[in-house]
Amino acid sequence: MMPFSQPTRIAPSLLSADFARLGEEVRNVVDAGADWIHFDVMDNHYVPNLTIGPMVCEAIRPHTDAPIDVHLMVEPVDAIIPQFAKAGANIITFHPEASRHPDRTLSLIKEHGCKAGLVFNPATPLNWMDHVMDKLDIVLLMSVNPGFGGQRFIPGTLGKLAQARRKIDTWISAGGQPIALEIDGGVKVDNIAAIRAAGADTFVAGSAIFGQPDYKEVIQAMRRQIFKGETGPSA
Repeated sequence: MMPFSQPTRIAPSLLSADFARLGEEVRNVVDAGADWIHFDVMDNHYVPNLTIGPMVCEAIRPHTDAPIDVHLMVEPVDAIIPQFAKAGANIITFHPEASRHPDRTLSLIKEHGCKAGLVFNPATPLNWMDHVMDKLDIVLLMSVNPGFGGQRFIPGTLGKLAQARRKIDTWISAGGQPIALEIDGGVKVDNIAAIRAAGADTFVAGSAIFGQPDYKEVIQAMRRQIFKGETGPSA
């Protein structure tokens, strides 16, 4: 499955899955209609939590053909990128503050055959994008401060999303490559329409999906709301 073949994408975050049944959870959520699997990597250094590494990525890879979207909340980042590429990652994103040379780190991801992108915390300005637009396949905006799942969406992110959307659209209209715009943190059925209207095309949702008894029902409800965000309140 090509990572960017769909115009909008839902990427359930494994951070909220049942870790004792991870392969099964991955299969179930993809069967329920998920487009990507979002893989949160935390190192207890860049963020105050410790989660999963390349071995777990390698273990879930045989369970799905869906793209694995690896979000590195680690510092330093460069040494671990080849390990994730080898473990089956399709997309690797990192925080520019965690790299001495974001441009070089983006190149490293691409050299290992993965799509590359930057992640912006709520307080991180978007102008990091301006210097590396030619190397970006994706931009991920955090709508919570990273470290833990289940946090509430920060409303100010909508304005920042719209700003990122304008930067990307300006770049594309000038002949640049397409760049996906992903949102992560507190994304739920009741706010995903507004998030889509602000310009996001890729939606990470953790507890909103894995916390529910019927994954398919939630994902379908999210798709209906995404459509409303595209067509306005009358839809």
